Amino acid sequence: MNAIKISIATSTDFKIIQEIGRETFYETFASGNTEEVMQQYLQTSFSAEKVKTELNHPNSLFFIACDHQIPIGYLKVNMNDAQTELQESDALEIERIYVKAHYHGKKVGQLLYDQAVEIAMKKNEKINMARGVGGES
Repeated sequence: MNAIKISIATSTDFKIIQEIGRETFYETFASGNTEEVMQQYLQTSFSAEKVKTELNHPNSLFFIACDHQIPIGYLKVNMNDAQTELQESDALEIERIYVKAHYHGKKVGQLLYDQAVEIAMKKNEKINMARGVGGES
C-alpha cells in the first residue's frame, strides 16, 4: 500500500470531498434507507456550498487519501468551535474517515486515523471521536 499518499485538502478540492462523501455515504447507508431519503440527504449534506463552507472553516482540516493520484478517501478533523460534540479547546475531533468500499481492509482508514493522531500529537491535544464517524469498518 505504499502507493497511498495523504495530502491536505484545500478549498479547490471541494469536488473531490463532495464525490467521495456522496459515494461512501451511499455505499454505507443506502441499504437501510429509501432512494428518496438517500438522495435528499446527499444533496443537502454534500452540496457544493456546504462542502466549501466546511473546507474553509479555520478550525477544520481535511486530508485526502489517493492511490496513484486517484482519490479514494478523506479525513475531516475539527478543533475548537468546529467540533460537533464537546468543543473543548484542548481536543481534536475526528468527525469523518470516509474510504471507498473497494479499499476497505487495505488499511487506508488506518492511514487517515494515523494522520489525525499525528496532528493531535503536534498540537499536544487529546483525541475525541465524534459519534457517527462514517467510512470504513
